[in-house]
Amino acid sequence: MNGRLDRIRIVLARTSHPGNVGAAARAMKTMGLSQLWLVQPPADDAGVARARAAGADDILDAARVCRRLEEALSGTAFAVALTTRRREPLPPPSWMREAAPRLVAAAAQGEVALVFGNEQAGLSNEEAALCRLPVMIPANPAYSSLNLGAAVQVACYELRLAALEPGLPPAPDNPPATFEEIRHFYEHLEKAVTRTGFLDPAHPKRLMPRLRRLFDRVDLERDEVSLLRGMLKTFLKPWEKVD
Repeated sequence: MNGRLDRIRIVLARTSHPGNVGAAARAMKTMGLSQLWLVQPPADDAGVARARAAGADDILDAARVCRRLEEALSGTAFAVALTTRRREPLPPPSWMREAAPRLVAAAAQGEVALVFGNEQAGLSNEEAALCRLPVMIPANPAYSSLNLGAAVQVACYELRLAALEPGLPPAPDNPPATFEEIRHFYEHLEKAVTRTGFLDPAHPKRLMPRLRRLFDRVDLERDEVSLLRGMLKTFLKPWEKVD
């Protein structure tokens, strides 16, 4: 179990209060998770995070600090975004309990990430779109304001519960595509649909978000991404000759 939990990143993006960073570290340690990634974390000259960590100093000391969310997702095979609302054109959100087994299973193949946004604004639509799946905690709709540290605690509990289930599926023979490989595929796809005239840059509408949503429904493997990009390269050959 621990091997899979060790490959799960808790990513806090643009956290505004250092105390919530410490609370997240404490929540992680109680549930056996160790990877904390911080995107543009707040200054903490007073040591508030360490005080709130209550003995989880090792989690804070080992935390990785990044300037952009893309850095925190680098090398991951699967990432989900915590959100409090449905976002178009992203797929419908799953409950955290439903997503946890999928995250734990993916951790048998490589690094995975669970991303939390800023306390006030949450994740931007662009940040959420970098993740494969939006996830929600089923809070009281009449009062759904959940403290960031509490949200991390609930999510980590669900991950540990999923990891404790007997009969976890083994890692598949074919490794999944990484975050970078998927991103490069989407860049290649956008170039292809633009050059062929299928996408009009002046009137893009929602074509690329819809295509991303289509492919995000499938856990693309590395070999499948290579196959798709090979097809796109062939489709683009007539236009490259014109260039």
